[in-house]
Amino acid sequence: MVSLRRTWLAGALLTLMVAACTDSADEVRSESSPASPTTEAASPGKPGSSSSDGGDYGGEIAPPRELTVVMSGDVLIHTGVWESARADAAAAGRSGMDFRPMFASMEPVYTDADLAICHLEVPLAERDGPFLNYPIFSAPPQVVRGLKAAGIDTCTTASNHSLDTGLEGLLRTLRTLDEKGVGHAGTAATRKQSKTPVIVDVDGVSVALLSYSYGTNGIPIPSEAPWSVPLIDTEKILRVAAKARAAGAEIVLVALHAGTEYTTSPNEQQLEVFDALTKSPDIDLVYGHHAHVPQPIDVVNGNWVAYGLGNFVAQQSTDVPDTYRGVTARFEFVEQPDGTFEVRKARFIPTMITPASGGPMRVLNAPAALRDPDTDPALLSSLRDAVANVRQDVFSLGARKHGLRMAH
Repeated sequence: MVSLRRTWLAGALLTLMVAACTDSADEVRSESSPASPTTEAASPGKPGSSSSDGGDYGGEIAPPRELTVVMSGDVLIHTGVWESARADAAAAGRSGMDFRPMFASMEPVYTDADLAICHLEVPLAERDGPFLNYPIFSAPPQVVRGLKAAGIDTCTTASNHSLDTGLEGLLRTLRTLDEKGVGHAGTAATRKQSKTPVIVDVDGVSVALLSYSYGTNGIPIPSEAPWSVPLIDTEKILRVAAKARAAGAEIVLVALHAGTEYTTSPNEQQLEVFDALTKSPDIDLVYGHHAHVPQPIDVVNGNWVAYGLGNFVAQQSTDVPDTYRGVTARFEFVEQPDGTFEVRKARFIPTMITPASGGPMRVLNAPAALRDPDTDPALLSSLRDAVANVRQDVFSLGARKHGLRMAH
């Protein structure tokens, strides 16, 4: 990461803080170069309610703070995914599973950002299993090591599969993330945790990350832990966002697990909730996942939204090619003179999952793979299709006019 300093603020400290506050035009950016300002089609962004003292040190005005956030879609671990990780470990002369080669293509994208987020849709099993596939998932915990090695800092966890293996599986998932040093937002291990907005300090900028799901596939939320899976409730989300802002969050991100599966357009719930949330001065950006296919990025009420990022990794039916195509969104925030933050630049990266049946499964940065002379020629046609289809889906609501561009 770029000069990283992250501290997850939770528990007593944050509680005290809350209490005290009652196409040809597409940009192609070198993967090794830092994000830079642009004067093209200024990306809109609505100021929040935070403020600063102007940053005057010794009579000099400090430069505005900047923050780049990237987020990817569903981490959905089917049998073919973990078997490919097992094959990668065996190829290296090791036992077990190794997910690092699977995600390695995305490392430059994640490490070039200040905060990298994925959506861990499924609960994690014990190290030796048993591992379960659709419709009840229980994934190898080794996947967390692979995500962290690729540069993922934190995962959202509220999904329709959060309770696939009961409260025990939910708690085990959070423990595993904690043990591996990967942050999480969404599902909660305790009532206190559920009431404390997750705020991460990224190089001196406080970012809140809120995560909610449309439901739990009909699995009842445990009566002894009704707070364990946060469900989409617009008024509640607005209250929590306001609480996060009052606790010092300078940027508030909301992740919604919602949408109609295998549909590239947002559904009525998405449109309604995204519209309501983006009207709030306490929310800076709303994005989603669950549909397993790419959905549009747009500007709603002056704020950027990404309705659905598709799959980051999965092995679903090849009859629906879009389930092998995903979106990694990249938003560059810059501090305004009043101390608030706005999105200066919005970018997206089409990704493609190579089916395990055709060799080792890989999550590829599709534009970068197309430029790489070492890319398997057999993949070129699929990569071109991935880029073309993702572009079509992402631009379908006209966000190009707001300055959205494709990057690496």
